[in-house]
Parts: sequence; C-alpha cells; structure tokens
Amino acid sequence: MAQTQSSQTNYPVIDIDPHFKRVVRYFRPSDYVVWAGVTASGPAFMLMMGKEIERTGGPSKGLPIALKLSTVLGFSAGFLLSYQRSSLRFWGWTENSKEMEKDRDEMAKLLEKGEPLYGPEHMDEFNQKASSWFSKYSALKFSSIPWFNFANHRSHGVDPKKYENN
Repeated sequence: MAQTQSSQTNYPVIDIDPHFKRVVRYFRPSDYVVWAGVTASGPAFMLMMGKEIERTGGPSKGLPIALKLSTVLGFSAGFLLSYQRSSLRFWGWTENSKEMEKDRDEMAKLLEKGEPLYGPEHMDEFNQKASSWFSKYSALKFSSIPWFNFANHRSHGVDPKKYENN
C-alpha cells in the first residue's frame, strides 16, 4: 500500500492517521485542562453578558437557555481542541516524548501477542485506502467538519518494522 508523503517535522512521527480511541487514550492532563477551560469559558462569557444586560435594565429571561447552549458548544469546542492537540503530537508537529514511549510499549505488547499493530482490518484494501484518504490529518479540518478515523487500516505513514527492533 502506498504511503503518504509526510513533511519534515521537529519530532518523530508516531502515526499520521491514528484511530479515534487511540488519540483520546493518549490525551495528556494538559489536554483535559484545555477542554475544561474552553467548556467553562462559554458560560462564563454568557454570565458576564447577562450581568451587563441586567445592569443596563434589559431582560435576562433567555439567560438559562444561553448558558446551556454555550456549555454544550464550549464542551464540543474544548473536546475538538484537545483532540487536535493530541493529534499534533501523533504527527510529530509538537513535543511527543511521552507519546513515543507509550506507543513503543503498546506496539511491543501487540507484537508479542501476535496481533495486528493497528487493529483487525474488516475492509477490503480499496476501502481501507479510501478511509485513510479521508481521515489523514483530519484534525486540521475541524473548522469545516469534525472527521475522525474509526476504521482500522494499514496506512499510517510509518514503517511498522521500526517496532520489531524493540
């Protein structure tokens, strides 16, 4: 299967198309802090605006609905931002030493068990390629559509033989 040409990065590439579960499993505590901060910023902004409206004498009957909506939007935006931060580490675009170590350990265990490195494949080769075409670097496209990799395939932009030496 043809590998995608990847750009030069300052850090080692772990996976250019990681599975959704893997990206979330590799979240750092700082990703959860970012997620919580973005989630809290929506309602905080709405409360600030509600106080301003009350101060000027306007009605604030819609504030509870606005708070709920801003919480949901903040929660979603916070998750997407945290997911993107984790994906950037997989791609080698930001510091990823902890992820490299975790990846090495995880892949070594899979090799010992004789299991496929990227999970069992349930699709033919064409559908695997199509799946990887659509989901590679998808965390960069969150502004247009949130797209995640839920499929197991062989196209991850790294040579699986690098795990055999460990």
